[in-house]
Amino acid sequence: MINIGIIGGSGYTAGELIRILMYHPNVNIDFVYSTTNAGKPLSVAHHDLMGDIEMNFTDKINPEVNVVFLCLGHGKSISFLKENQFGGHTKIIDLGNDFRLNKDAHFEGKDFVYGLPEINKSEIKKADFIANPGCFATAIQLALLPLAKHNLLNNDVHINATTGSTGAGVSLSETSHFSWRNNNFSHYKAFEHQHLGEISESLVQLQDDFDSELLFIPNRGDFPRGIFATLYTLCDDSLEQLVAKYEEFYKNEPFVTVTTTNINMKQVVQTNKCIISLLKKGNRVLITSIIDNLTKGASGQAIQNMNLMFGLEETTGLHLKPSGF
Repeated sequence: MINIGIIGGSGYTAGELIRILMYHPNVNIDFVYSTTNAGKPLSVAHHDLMGDIEMNFTDKINPEVNVVFLCLGHGKSISFLKENQFGGHTKIIDLGNDFRLNKDAHFEGKDFVYGLPEINKSEIKKADFIANPGCFATAIQLALLPLAKHNLLNNDVHINATTGSTGAGVSLSETSHFSWRNNNFSHYKAFEHQHLGEISESLVQLQDDFDSELLFIPNRGDFPRGIFATLYTLCDDSLEQLVAKYEEFYKNEPFVTVTTTNINMKQVVQTNKCIISLLKKGNRVLITSIIDNLTKGASGQAIQNMNLMFGLEETTGLHLKPSGF
């Protein structure tokens, strides 16, 4: 059994990790760390766990676990690791943004691998430290990687993507308050979202001369979870040629499905799936990419990475079906 610890245990991504990992056949949850809820049952913060797991939060860590998941706010993983030491055999999967960029990947002798399995699977299998991708970044990269692979990203890419309220984290803010979010819609960080850096680095990994603009408008949706992203750019390939390229690129990727039909977010919510739909109009290609921001965009992908790191089938514990109604 893989003994795991979760740091920052009261947030959404931690709750999602617990929801999935408590049924993972190869995992034992050793501790869930939360200074604000220490000594209290997990169900105090995660009401969906009531009756399913008898375990309390703790403010103590076990430094000898096999793997630790860092579910801290962005920028806080570095300070936590400076203050807390783990054993030499403990693997670390960070769900924050501290180590995602190439310039930040090396920290106190630890080399973090960018954890997008669809392009870095062989590196992830050998890694001890993983920087889990951002949620928007995951949806957008999976939409564009096949184009980059075939050197087809030679024009600006227009991106419009909407995420659920859980993407803002569990802490209350004006824009996550029900009275503000319900029956409302807005964009934020237009053209300067923090995920653009990691997206660009992955595209350059496959298309080294990529230097076009990613014109990204992130939106806040009035639903709790899911990402619906639409992207368009110029491309001379026919729809049939593009479908063939996408299907070839993802043929060995169990969580990515390519289609030409209209898709909707309920097809992926509470699963580790990404569904990509392709449409061609004249010389423009429209790519729609849908994921659950908490699962494939965070905790599910972290578990997928853990499976690869420990030599398990990457789908282990992740056979999750959505609800269409």
